[in-house]
Amino acid sequence: MGASGIALRRKEPYTRVLLKLSGEALAGDAGYGIDTEVLKVIAGEIKEIHDQGVEIGIVIGGGNIFRGVKGATEGMDRASADYMGMLATVLNCLALQDVLEHQGVHTRVLSAITMQELAEPYIRRKAVRHMEKKRVVIFGAGTGNPYFTTDTTAALRAMEMACQVVIKATKVDGVYTDDPHKNPKATLFKELTYIEALKLGLKVMDSTAISLCMDNKLPIVVFNMSQHGALKRVIRGEALGTLVH
Repeated sequence: MGASGIALRRKEPYTRVLLKLSGEALAGDAGYGIDTEVLKVIAGEIKEIHDQGVEIGIVIGGGNIFRGVKGATEGMDRASADYMGMLATVLNCLALQDVLEHQGVHTRVLSAITMQELAEPYIRRKAVRHMEKKRVVIFGAGTGNPYFTTDTTAALRAMEMACQVVIKATKVDGVYTDDPHKNPKATLFKELTYIEALKLGLKVMDSTAISLCMDNKLPIVVFNMSQHGALKRVIRGEALGTLVH
């Protein structure tokens, strides 16, 4: 629990959410590329909550295909590297769209960079209308600007779509004091305040994303997507993972 000592877990299900997926989540154990079997499992979890009437927006990273910051450290111009990273997110968006459509879920990919043969251009009012029509909206190409991460994109799109929460899917059970894979003594936070997350330098989301959420009182839930049914439990408002508020 955070410093406030007040439990703020939701008592009723969320009805409009922004799901943030890392590119690495799509890669499975390989660590790069797209694992179609993993993608089918993720799509199945999304379909389950979609069938319950939840309006869903999705932002996916591109780290399984291209890591922009890594390119910058190897001598590549940071802006150019980030644009390449944005294109990588679109590849992931199209892959997820294809699997969701095969499972009977109507989707739309909206890109912040115009590529009309592949995706609709991002227009806020159109995106909202798609969500109102119960289409899963997948946001590609980040914000369309270099130096902004897909974490920041998730926070921005969540606010533009009037989502009730940002749900960040990870491979661990939530936010820990340290990397639980490297430090077995790391402890899990059930709740955190935005300020605690920033001061402690915890890897919830990047500082820009957390600050955006804090300024607009948008809660963040970090949970383990690999647990079957976990997404549905988060949507129901169960105390799963870490709540940042």
